[in-house]
Amino acid sequence: MYRFKTLLTFGQLQAGHRGPTSRYLRTLRSPGAAVTGSPPNGHQARRGYAAPVAAEPFLSGSSSNYVEEMYQSWLEDPKSVHKSWDIFFRNAQNGAAPGTAYTPPPPVSTMYPPSTQAVATTMTPPAGRSLGAPLDRRVIEDHLSVQTIIRSYQIRGHNISKLDPLGINNPDLNSEIPPELEAKNYKLDEHDMDRVFTLPQTTFIGGEQSALPLREIIRRLEDTYCRSIGVEYMFINDRDQCDWIRQRFETPGIMQFTKMDKRLILERLIRSHRFEEFLARKWSAEKRFGLEGCEVLVPALKSIIDVCSGKGVESFVIGMPHRGRLNVLANVARKPLEHLFSQFDSKLEAADEGSGDVKYHLGMAHSRLNHITKKNINIAIVANPSHLEAVDPVVQGKVRAEQFYRGDTEGKRVMSILMHGDAAFAGQGVVFETFHLSDLRDYSTHGTIHVVVNNQIGFTTDPRYARSSPYCTDVARVVNAPIFHVNADDPEAVMYVCQVASQWRCTFGKDVVIDLVCYRRNGHNEMDEPMFTQPLMYKKIRNHAPALTKYAGDKIKEGVMTQEEFEEELAGYDKICEDAYQNAKTIQNVKNSDWLDSPWTGFFNHDVPLRYPSTGIGEDILKDIGTKFSSVPEDYSLHGGLKRVLRSRFDMVKNRQIDWALGEALAFGSLLKEGIHVRLSGQDVERGTFSHRHHMLHDQNVDKKFFMPLNNLYPDQAHYTVCNSSLSEFGVLGFELGFSMTNPQSLVIWEAQFGDFHNTAQCIIDQFISSGQAKWCRQSGITMLLPHGYEGMGPEHSSARIERFLQMSNDDPDIIPTLNEDFVINQLYDANWLIANCTTPANIFHILRRQIILPFRKPLIIFTPKSLLRHPDARSSFDEMVEGTMFKRVIQEDGIASQNPDKVQKLVLCSGKVYYDLIKEREKLGLEENIAVTRLEQISPFPYDLIIEEMKKYPNAKIQWAQEEHKNMGAWNYVQARIHTAANWKRRCTYAGRPASAATATGNKFTHLTELDNLLREACNLD
Repeated sequence: MYRFKTLLTFGQLQAGHRGPTSRYLRTLRSPGAAVTGSPPNGHQARRGYAAPVAAEPFLSGSSSNYVEEMYQSWLEDPKSVHKSWDIFFRNAQNGAAPGTAYTPPPPVSTMYPPSTQAVATTMTPPAGRSLGAPLDRRVIEDHLSVQTIIRSYQIRGHNISKLDPLGINNPDLNSEIPPELEAKNYKLDEHDMDRVFTLPQTTFIGGEQSALPLREIIRRLEDTYCRSIGVEYMFINDRDQCDWIRQRFETPGIMQFTKMDKRLILERLIRSHRFEEFLARKWSAEKRFGLEGCEVLVPALKSIIDVCSGKGVESFVIGMPHRGRLNVLANVARKPLEHLFSQFDSKLEAADEGSGDVKYHLGMAHSRLNHITKKNINIAIVANPSHLEAVDPVVQGKVRAEQFYRGDTEGKRVMSILMHGDAAFAGQGVVFETFHLSDLRDYSTHGTIHVVVNNQIGFTTDPRYARSSPYCTDVARVVNAPIFHVNADDPEAVMYVCQVASQWRCTFGKDVVIDLVCYRRNGHNEMDEPMFTQPLMYKKIRNHAPALTKYAGDKIKEGVMTQEEFEEELAGYDKICEDAYQNAKTIQNVKNSDWLDSPWTGFFNHDVPLRYPSTGIGEDILKDIGTKFSSVPEDYSLHGGLKRVLRSRFDMVKNRQIDWALGEALAFGSLLKEGIHVRLSGQDVERGTFSHRHHMLHDQNVDKKFFMPLNNLYPDQAHYTVCNSSLSEFGVLGFELGFSMTNPQSLVIWEAQFGDFHNTAQCIIDQFISSGQAKWCRQSGITMLLPHGYEGMGPEHSSARIERFLQMSNDDPDIIPTLNEDFVINQLYDANWLIANCTTPANIFHILRRQIILPFRKPLIIFTPKSLLRHPDARSSFDEMVEGTMFKRVIQEDGIASQNPDKVQKLVLCSGKVYYDLIKEREKLGLEENIAVTRLEQISPFPYDLIIEEMKKYPNAKIQWAQEEHKNMGAWNYVQARIHTAANWKRRCTYAGRPASAATATGNKFTHLTELDNLLREACNLD
């Protein structure tokens, strides 16, 4: 931090920069004063500092605070301060007499060649002054002022850079010139402009020169920081990184392009521009969210890919909003144009599964040769909804997964590019959540390049009313990401910024932001009228020439391309588009699968018939995994409570029994043994919210020493990842969804701290998980564990909102699928997701294994218990998990009632924890022969076959659904219609449970128990 301290002006030092050290130095200003005791802040006084310093002629007022700071910096590192300070402190330490410790630098006349001595003479000491006499105060002040000016341009030069192509807005929403950027505020006037000043080590504007006239210093600073590029980086707390950026922007003449470079920029700009013009001509009445006003985005992205490919990146995963997506698909990802154009034909039907999506939401994956680097690259553009920025964490999860499976631990081979709109980047909270994953051990992707298409408007909202921060990019400052603002009408400046950003990401593995300050030539879409709300801006836009027109004119004058060559390029690309347009007319149907962003090559085998799998394993494997899971190396010092947990687990394995945590661990361990990567992520998942899991055992005496039993089962097993996440649901669930999209042979699980909290990730659930396959043909095996159960813990710790998930299930309540031998597997295949509320450890074991053994992938939503984790009755035997066993969709009554079904008066259907309350109440009332209780373990898709069988078994029984949730919640509204359909509407199903309510649960314990008692009384009522 020393480099900041040395840039304070002498005037600032006089102006009251006070603190505890200034009070301390008052005791040092009296010549010869002795130092007694300690300074007010408790630090020990430093020997040899008091008397010599106090008598120095420049030590007056609060400048003592400045000297104190310099001295502390010098003690830490003598090289961190200017040489003159180093000499001064060394003399003081060596006991120099008061007033003699300071040694001035040699006269200025000896520092510069004769040609500069004329302007430097104002800096020489007065005639007759001895070598040890005080240096002129004005000289000190001016030198410090110049250093402050340099630093001020580095910090705030971007505030006056010429970023707006229209010349009407200030991207930082402030039209005032920062006073620290004006020389007159440092008492420097015109006659000082030609004085020569030594440049500090914190700037590269001098190139090979170490001193420059002030006029030249300011000119170079303005050229660097105040033209078409505005650089924000001085908030980064790493000097090497700051110097790296400074060197790439301040070095004179560093932004150079060859004739071929400029020609390439022009050719790419032509393609971007003409693509939009072609779409506008052919489909003038269609929404396409074109790129007009920021056509430079396409050359920018291609430049990023070129640089990063040259540095070894092989795979690029891109997330972006709808604006410009078609252009990026065509000109960056190289989607065949005829496939794109066919999406505009409203008469074409889809030839495969799914409901599809609008063309500007679609993604794709493609492998091609990069013609600049001559290397093969993969490009995936991830499909996303209109919910801006929701795709950000999904992309990051997909990238992290690719890096994991490639063994790319430093992100050198796979990277992400995220594009944003200015309003969304500032306004959407998921941006902040995603940024905060960027440097976490199990979530980092080792740097993302963010490109903001800054329209300077959000739909119709003026940026002055859309954000409170100066820039739309200020959110990136929280992770020390450098921010490069650039005028999108200056293509060469844009390309240079993209090159630097790419080099930054590949060098430091950290995020970086490119802010393309542009405009939106049309309204929010092509059908929108922007003059209603932004009349002045759009009057300016109507008369503003496109970037291609201006850049082409300049390059033709430079001789980069002739007018004839330019027109040939235009005609050539127009012909490519026209030919593709004609080819598109021959396409008979569209395929949603053509737009798949995560193809699983070789996974789907359509030649093999679907079969419902057995998920049991050998008892020897169960015992082996269970024993190892219950053990820890001898050199680990564990908490006493954990030792008891491990002993309890060991005893259960010995007795061929499991509880919930052990059932889950056996599922994970068996999959790991089979080579399946398992990843469990979420808040506090390593221990488990309810202290039941303990998959990471911490040594009580050594920091960061831990043992993971599931990663130490077998020498050739797959890796197990269990990671506590940041306190985020939206961002982390999106991340895990992206992770699950990459490799179908992996079990990716997100667990909510409490199921109630999943609703802050509702966007990911609604727009991606429940509907992703229907919209984008994209399967995912993402598994969500949502703790759920009514135990008197209040409205935010009781309900995972079962009803919301069931409402989005796609099975028809009025139609029973064909009940044949393939009913179960076909029903699973047709479902959009699977929803379960398990009551036994064996069933959780089976359902987790089923996720992988199925020949397709579906999201799995499991409502997991809380009190059942340690319930003595919620145990399972090894007999329920050995070979030949499988997941039980329904657990039928197996007690006394099942032995005399004709005498049963009531069949109670339920799901989840309430089952244990019901059988306890039934036993208490002595109604075991009269009431049968059957559990739905898989609620959706609805197990029609087993429910029909169960109802036929008890022909004389009334049917009732019992649940602990309120009547307008839980599974009641879902199961009621399906039970009636299963009974062919000949038997009516009634309800036992809590009454309808706005809140999910009461916060009053007495009320909770009263409601539970009423529920049980109604369920056991035979009248």
